[in-house]
Amino acid sequence: MAPVKVTKICCIGAGYVGGPTCAVIALKCPHIQVTIVDLNQARIDAWNSPDFALPIYEPGLEDVVRQARGRNLFFSTDVDKGIREADLIFVSVNTPTKKSGVGAGFAADLNYVESATRRIAAVATTNKIVVEKSTVPCRTAESMRTILEANSKPGTRFDILSNPEFLAEGTAIQDLFKPDRVLVGSLQTPEGRDACESLAGVYANWVPRERILTVGLWSSELSKLAANAMLAQRISSVNALSAICEATGANIDEVSYAIGWDSRIGSKFLRASVGFGGSCFQKDILNLVYLSESLHLPQVAAYWRQVVEMNEYQKSRFSKTVVDTLFNTITGKHIAVLGFAFKADTGDTRESASITLIRDFLMERAYVTIYDPKVEEAQIWQDLSEACPTMTLDAIKKQVTIVHSALEACKQKEAIVIATEWKEFKEIDWQVVYDQMTKPAFVFDGRLILDSEKLKQIGFTVKVIGRGDRL
Repeated sequence: MAPVKVTKICCIGAGYVGGPTCAVIALKCPHIQVTIVDLNQARIDAWNSPDFALPIYEPGLEDVVRQARGRNLFFSTDVDKGIREADLIFVSVNTPTKKSGVGAGFAADLNYVESATRRIAAVATTNKIVVEKSTVPCRTAESMRTILEANSKPGTRFDILSNPEFLAEGTAIQDLFKPDRVLVGSLQTPEGRDACESLAGVYANWVPRERILTVGLWSSELSKLAANAMLAQRISSVNALSAICEATGANIDEVSYAIGWDSRIGSKFLRASVGFGGSCFQKDILNLVYLSESLHLPQVAAYWRQVVEMNEYQKSRFSKTVVDTLFNTITGKHIAVLGFAFKADTGDTRESASITLIRDFLMERAYVTIYDPKVEEAQIWQDLSEACPTMTLDAIKKQVTIVHSALEACKQKEAIVIATEWKEFKEIDWQVVYDQMTKPAFVFDGRLILDSEKLKQIGFTVKVIGRGDRL
């Protein structure tokens, strides 16, 4: 049986992964019709909006959608039609960490994956290649295959592939244009390899063949979790070192610079910060912890759990530094938090360090003013409500103000906290900020982006992650 030549693709899920990935596929493969489907009408309306007010912010994404939408890229709520017409279906739905039941707090909630899989089985009348795009636990493809085969119509065949995404928010479009690698996992059978070749053929329209890696199905699933765990581990390692630097008077920037010159280590992901966030790192590590425990590997589970615990410690350590520096109390004090997204160049707030910091400040009965250039106000209120379940939204709003410029946020404040590394925060007129602040004026740089010496000359008291006060 020869590999199927893909002419129609359907992507179930119009979120952070499915939207950008399939928009780029449509741009790079004008001969393939790409339909992205989602049951969320408001999200699809945003993707189809005449003024391109897309539901997610990602540099370069609007330009891609402008070029391809209406040509061979379509967004729809008609999930069944998308499934019926496609040769290849990406399942790119959310897989959040479970909040209740077995594995709560660690295991991935596969409810959306199962729902999508059952829908494919119910609707499909011809052979389909089904591609697992969501980040999932090892051997999820096996469950998907069982569901598809148990519910398929006579003469309908399904081949399952794993094709994890390795996108970094903020650079997702560039990552898709020039990926380090594209990973495709398949069953090592003739049919599995043919399906693998069909998907590889799609990517080969713009990705060099040597960067398209084909592996076994289970290796592909585990590789995604492993990649994120290793990256997060580096961040937690350098953050652990930052605590030692603060205690000894060393400078974490200098330590990172020195060890980054070692070719075996390299310089990437050695930047200390207030902690990692985003939809992937914590979720995937906790998934790995749960998997390890399920496989009766408690030492392995404890090893990976420590990466997350170190991240939580870094956040609580930073918020304690703020309290300690402000004369051991922030009750009734006014603090500006600059940045709410988990990192610059995205509007995504999932697991953002800002949420934890602001929650801690609210528990200390401080007043907080927030500014972020991309995060919607509604998202901030939603995140803070979830983070502070003992407070009503009205109570939160009595302590929290959201403003629309950094200068406005800093006016008449006792302290400023840099929580996201937005470029514009480097370019603030800090003299103007200082003149409008309550004295003594404090700046807490949780992202190592400011010129602390210059700020000290202006008159600020500056605290920077990973820098001790000793000479």
